[in-house]
Amino acid sequence: MSTTSRPARTAPTLAGVDDTDRRQPIVAGLVLGTEDATPLEFWVAVAPGCVVQLDDVMATERLLPDGRLVRVYGVVTEVRARHEGARYDSDVFLVAEGKLPAEVAEAALVQATRFEPEVFVPPLPGQPVRRAQGAERELALGEDGMTARLPAGLSRDDEPIHLDLAFVDGSRGAHVNISGISGVATKTSYATFLLYSLFTSGVLGPEATNTRALIFNVKGEDLLFLDHPNTQLRADQHDRYLRLGLPPGAFPSVSVFAPPRRGDAAAVPDVTSRAEGVTSFFWTLEEFCRDELLPFLFADVEDDRQQYTIVVHTVTAKLRRDARPAGDGSISVDGQRCRTFRDLVELVEQRVSEDDVGEWAGRAVGQGTVNAFVRRLHAAVRHLEHLVRADVSHPDRHRVETDGAQVSVVDLHNLNDRAKRFVVGVVLRRAFDAKERSGSARPLLFVVLDELNKYAPRDGSSPIKEILLDVAERGRSLGIVLIGCQQTASEVERRVVANSAVRVVGRLDNAEASRQEYGFLPGTQRARATLLKPGSMFVAQPELPVPILVQFPFPAWATRSAEAGANPASRQPEDPFGGLPQF
Repeated sequence: MSTTSRPARTAPTLAGVDDTDRRQPIVAGLVLGTEDATPLEFWVAVAPGCVVQLDDVMATERLLPDGRLVRVYGVVTEVRARHEGARYDSDVFLVAEGKLPAEVAEAALVQATRFEPEVFVPPLPGQPVRRAQGAERELALGEDGMTARLPAGLSRDDEPIHLDLAFVDGSRGAHVNISGISGVATKTSYATFLLYSLFTSGVLGPEATNTRALIFNVKGEDLLFLDHPNTQLRADQHDRYLRLGLPPGAFPSVSVFAPPRRGDAAAVPDVTSRAEGVTSFFWTLEEFCRDELLPFLFADVEDDRQQYTIVVHTVTAKLRRDARPAGDGSISVDGQRCRTFRDLVELVEQRVSEDDVGEWAGRAVGQGTVNAFVRRLHAAVRHLEHLVRADVSHPDRHRVETDGAQVSVVDLHNLNDRAKRFVVGVVLRRAFDAKERSGSARPLLFVVLDELNKYAPRDGSSPIKEILLDVAERGRSLGIVLIGCQQTASEVERRVVANSAVRVVGRLDNAEASRQEYGFLPGTQRARATLLKPGSMFVAQPELPVPILVQFPFPAWATRSAEAGANPASRQPEDPFGGLPQF
């Protein structure tokens, strides 16, 4: 058998490039002629000695008959290698032994991201394809048209990648949605990184001083140390911040709010790892009645399907009309004074049970419905009595305020699910109402909420879900930007996700990756999403048709008490990213 092989191929040259240009682009290959090339995607035969990998940014061009030059830019979404000259799988052994003539051929699939000018024609076979660098790379990723560029992370070759601020701050769009497996996808870490980038990159200009962020901490006490520098930040991670134009360090202005300890008359914050700089929060009975907060006790989606919601709204209206301030946040209803939440619940139970004319329970409401309401209300006492009270002096010092610091963290991790929903609903409604009253979208308020599927589930309705829908649909005009995180976007209300201009995907479960909510990811990227390492995310933004893989640095702020106070020389750093992925 002949072992004659084809003449060795040489790397192609780039026609039309000035030889005097010392920054001559590197030709990676030629447009493949054995696969269809379309305006949307085309294959590139990789040149000998060149390596093309996923996420590389490429550029080519085509000369039209009328003399116009069309430049085509794109991102590599798939790479393959095969033997040319072999027919059967077992031929690989013959080729390796030199008994069968064949060559290794590599090809890369490029998905187009931009045409300059916008003449949508396919590149022609044989046309040289080069790596986009410098200004060409900015063109390929649409960064040249960004009014303001928000650092979003680094590419795998450590080049900065940016988001268009206009699609984050509400100018042209708003809201960020982040999906991924809990504990692996680092969703909250990326959300806080985006906030840090917003506040320290200078992209907001003078507005950064008055811009605020509200973060709900739902897991552990990890977010209570945002104002502490991370003592375990390595030098290489420090340099990655500098590449992004960010000064590595902690958030400069942070206030922390936590619920009071149960049974504590002094309302001491219920936290263990942070002893200073934490304010306990609760609502007075006067606020509870005046601001109509009772429905937030029934914020579970299942509650909305029950008939006792009629009683809920009737009682809410009655308390707003009849409850009179009695000092220090307590109330009096028809001469009966209430200083604790339990007092109020017992008063409501008595009134709805003895109601003959429907003033408290509502007309034509059966006793079974009333009993169901009472049972649900009594079940809330154990979880809410330390959050709704009138037994602490100076209650105005125990309010969740966002004006005192640039970042406000509301700790919920020690609360029952019902109490969490109550706090999230009340705080969000107050923030939303305040923005509506102000009549201005500036200054901006960014809201970071994890476990979004619990508060805005796909099915059913609840007071919190209605608020989040308002934020998603009208928040842009009011200056409220939602950064929502969840494990499964398929379980979140569609309108909340659909109104998010920027979508971010970390590590996904195989079953979740196949859902239609991730249809914006090409097939290859869906498969890769099941393999992503912590610290890597696919980021999709409106004016770029292909999501881009970004890697963000290790947090420069402490994510636990050990990082805030540990001596880095005495212990081995624990990097939760576990190194960066190589795909």
